[in-house]
Amino acid sequence: MSTLEQPHGVRTHEVTNQAEPLVDYNVFEADRVMGEAVRREGADWAVEKISAVGEIAGRADVIELGRLANENPPKLRTHDRYGNRVDEPEFHPGWHELMRLGISQELHSLPWREPQPGAHVARAAAFMCFSQAEAGVGCPISMTYSVVPALRKQPELADEWVPRILSDVYDPRQIPAAEKDGSLFGMGMTEKQGGSDVRANTTVGRPVNGGGPGAEYELTGHKWFFSAPQCDAFLVLGQAEAGISCFLMPRRLPDGELNRFRLQRLKDKLGNRSNASSEIEFDGALARLVGEEGAGVRTIIEMVNHTRLDCATGSSTGMRHGVAMAINHADNRATFGKLLVEHQLMQNVLADLAVESEAATISSLRLARAYDEAIAGDDEAQAFKRIANAVLKYWICKRGPSHAVECLECVGGNGYVEESGMPRLYREAPLASIWEGSGNVQCLDVLRAMVKNPDSVEAFANEVGEGATLEPRLDRFAARLRQDLQTDPATLESRARSLVERMALALQGSLLVRFGDEAVAEAFCASRLEGDWGHAFGTLPPGADFTRIIDRHRAAV
Repeated sequence: MSTLEQPHGVRTHEVTNQAEPLVDYNVFEADRVMGEAVRREGADWAVEKISAVGEIAGRADVIELGRLANENPPKLRTHDRYGNRVDEPEFHPGWHELMRLGISQELHSLPWREPQPGAHVARAAAFMCFSQAEAGVGCPISMTYSVVPALRKQPELADEWVPRILSDVYDPRQIPAAEKDGSLFGMGMTEKQGGSDVRANTTVGRPVNGGGPGAEYELTGHKWFFSAPQCDAFLVLGQAEAGISCFLMPRRLPDGELNRFRLQRLKDKLGNRSNASSEIEFDGALARLVGEEGAGVRTIIEMVNHTRLDCATGSSTGMRHGVAMAINHADNRATFGKLLVEHQLMQNVLADLAVESEAATISSLRLARAYDEAIAGDDEAQAFKRIANAVLKYWICKRGPSHAVECLECVGGNGYVEESGMPRLYREAPLASIWEGSGNVQCLDVLRAMVKNPDSVEAFANEVGEGATLEPRLDRFAARLRQDLQTDPATLESRARSLVERMALALQGSLLVRFGDEAVAEAFCASRLEGDWGHAFGTLPPGADFTRIIDRHRAAV
């Protein structure tokens, strides 16, 4: 018998040289970078609470819920069996369980339930942990968290709705909000003809009895993107007599009737498939004015800013999750006689991805601290937040897609297969850069802040300067950036992406130099600031301490 022939009865299919799934671990306790940042940024009191969320997010059964919710996306149910309009999405049970878990952990309400230093940091970290199990539920959770500052512009509406938001009970029943155990909020701003140019909206709000702040209006028009249409209430922009205005529209009226709107369809999206995004028509829907007529953008912007913070933290979450899965695979897969993680070129790729992830996590949680400090009355924190929010939302979200595809490639062909979870991570990655203002919108917002709020530029420069005094490469980088910002104002807009990118790198460099791991900070400065870096991940200079960086980001189970 030939040595190549298998004798009868020998097994021909034995699975070997495959990494075990990264499940049943605490995603917070396994993340040294996040743990350090949480304590540094003032949320050490919440470590136990965040760790509890981390344990939930790493459980195999919770991760499975995310898979099921994405493979069974919501379906639009327009009528009941008797022909009555119901206009609601129907979700897989996995979605509802994920929502129940997230709401029970106060991901939508923590800073408002426990207003103390570090509360926004604690909530951001917990949100980042939970999103590693499934990002789609982050949309209604984020909007509900973000709506509170906007509602407080109209105290009587805040008195009515904020207590419902603060509940830690997820109640998906389609009944009037006053009869429920908790409420969730959505948002409707953009329209077909305007997109990000919300002042071009054609939806009209007509006063019912004279109008004015808190008064009732009827909305007629449409929204091209109406997020989480199953929620109990929504902030909506529309035209009033004095201009673009902000309205609170409940899903159901106090008598139990569905408000006068029609869901036209649910969007068939690239990613974020477990979540419902819709198109909607208003046919005299009853709503109440939040703030003054004509002040709609100014009223809703606080909601938008908080959701932009979640876009930055959400993209940071994707990077962390991708790095953890890539290192886990490389630790357990052997090629050419040794483990993948032992190959120098793979070490370079993994370390480079880890550097990007650490920069994103540290800067996101630093931004969250600015929210805490601004609420406490710190004017410099408010100024820093004004510009850093747009800078980091732009850059971190822009880095997400290329980071995700490189993490996928680390897993090889298996990473291209749905069961690995990497395709879902990849499809999710572009979303945060689009939602709540695209990259161009963020860059223009930075330019406006420079003109209207020069104190924000000073506060941002002060933060960068704290690191520049410690690192000559950062000092040189920041000096070149300052010079470019002052050069040829006529071309500022066309150069905005380049300038904002470098502002983000300067800020991240400063934070890493002061607070990051020494090896990570060195690799960041050598590559991102000095230019010794290629156009793909895995091009760190040879002197980088690959092993130390990878060890720091390994999610040991």
